[in-house]
Amino acid sequence: MDQLAEHTDSRVTVLIADADRMSAHLIAGGLSRGKTDIEVVGVSINSEEALQGLKKHQPDIALINARLDDGPLTGYLVLQSLHAVCPNTAAIMMIPMSERDLVIDAFRGGARGVFCRAQSIKELSKCIRKVCEGQIWANNHNLQYILEFLTQFKPLRVVKPGGGLLQLTNRETQLVGLLAEGMSTREISQKLEITEHTVRNYVSNIYDKLGVSSRVELALYAVTREDMTSSPRL
Repeated sequence: MDQLAEHTDSRVTVLIADADRMSAHLIAGGLSRGKTDIEVVGVSINSEEALQGLKKHQPDIALINARLDDGPLTGYLVLQSLHAVCPNTAAIMMIPMSERDLVIDAFRGGARGVFCRAQSIKELSKCIRKVCEGQIWANNHNLQYILEFLTQFKPLRVVKPGGGLLQLTNRETQLVGLLAEGMSTREISQKLEITEHTVRNYVSNIYDKLGVSSRVELALYAVTREDMTSSPRL
């Protein structure tokens, strides 16, 4: 039986991984304030530090921000390595907003819950307890994304960087950089002064050329890129 479902200890241990140490400590303080059942055992700000902390503490819950100090979506790298480092730890992915790709790839990567940063500490406490009890934490919008995705399931891949970026035009390479920074379709549209429909068309072409299927796969591709500094094709 799943160890999470058997969790009987009223104390829940949590490790927080966030891009900003002060922000992580504020979350830790909010979770611990007036509570005896949630104990924050560690705080980390980058993927390497997070994995070291997880291996050391073996917490019940890993609360991982999508953005860490070493990159906008490197929290997903931690998520992918979590099971090998501490198989009995459940992950909750913190995302800036409820975007389809971010939600789906969190669950594809093994998260048991997705939590939007704009929600309250009270809701986060509830999320942590429910996930520790073996439940899945997702709101109605997130569930809709998951149900839609199940009709065309594709496994999450981290594509090895090669010459793929050399196939991109200058504009497509610019979009890769903006997506890797964590910008939304609307933000990219406003920055480049083009329509959101045009942005989606560019992104679709980029996915085809690089052999990826989501924003997170693209961001992880860019994080490990070898040819990003090469001049793109006009």
